[in-house]
Amino acid sequence: MASGTRTWRAATEAALYGPGGFYRRPEGPAGHFRTSVHASPLYAGAVAELLCRVDEALGHPAELTLTDVGAGRGELLTGVLAQLPEKVTARLRPVAVERAARPAGLDPRITWAGDVPQGAEGLLFANEWLDNVPVDVAETDAGGVARQVLVQEDGEEMPGEPVAGEDAAWLARWWPLDGAPPGTRAEIGHPRDAAWARAVASLRAGLAVAVDYAHERTGRPPFGTLAGFREGREVRPVPDGSCDITAHVALDACAGPGSTLLTQREALHALGVDGGRPPLSLASTDPAAYVRALGRASEAAELTSPAGLGAFGWLVQPVGEACRGLLPQAPAPAPGGAEDRAPDRAGPEG
Repeated sequence: MASGTRTWRAATEAALYGPGGFYRRPEGPAGHFRTSVHASPLYAGAVAELLCRVDEALGHPAELTLTDVGAGRGELLTGVLAQLPEKVTARLRPVAVERAARPAGLDPRITWAGDVPQGAEGLLFANEWLDNVPVDVAETDAGGVARQVLVQEDGEEMPGEPVAGEDAAWLARWWPLDGAPPGTRAEIGHPRDAAWARAVASLRAGLAVAVDYAHERTGRPPFGTLAGFREGREVRPVPDGSCDITAHVALDACAGPGSTLLTQREALHALGVDGGRPPLSLASTDPAAYVRALGRASEAAELTSPAGLGAFGWLVQPVGEACRGLLPQAPAPAPGGAEDRAPDRAGPEG
């Protein structure tokens, strides 16, 4: 292996989380791309609604924990705290799990932690975390053999050894490359499966939710999804700390017992986020309320657009029987509202 050449998993780990890594920068993720959290306070409101459902299902425990994994700069927890009723916030332990340092001015009620707290009761929520858990990349060579893809700090790639062991077993089960033409790629997702399993195991009782760009076994992308983002634009993934490095998540492989896979559109509809326009009659009786309702409808439409943020995957996994069925699929709104005219957007600004 040439000097400075590593597997994509090792290179990404250093580029994102090492000294001077992308996610340790003071501007945080919001300085480079826009997630559902940044798109609208309706998203934090939906998480607050889900937390209240968990609280009720658990019988209103003396300490209710909301764990935000991959918390960025605490934006989601700040938004949720602003929308919860006092009877819930009085018992709430909000925990932000993030490798970067605690940002200045963060609500003092929020605990800043480097790892997921153990033995909690409540809701564990991971918004666009798993796509930044580093993984290795495989590519088939001219003979159809799946090989590790190695990368230099400048982003130049070269083929490595044939995939073997745990990596090969994961590919065989979740992303088969047998018989694939040369140049077919896959991201080897077992580190994400393990990270998610550890996060779920931290709960004594409650609900764990992962939200991310996702794909399932029947529709894996033939050339993989590894990408870079910088200042709102997709760029070539270069593991030098200058850009985010991300890849979509095989959420079906992460899913544990009792899990449900939904789209964000389905999940947010079930939590009461509706992009339908307010009745036109409201414009005559209360014009200011109509304008506010129209603004909320536009924000809801962006969050639930099937061509953008609404296509994100939600992996919903209960821990214990009490929280099963808290997020059923809801029927879609009737066509013709603001939601059906939402702009195409999948997260990053551009």
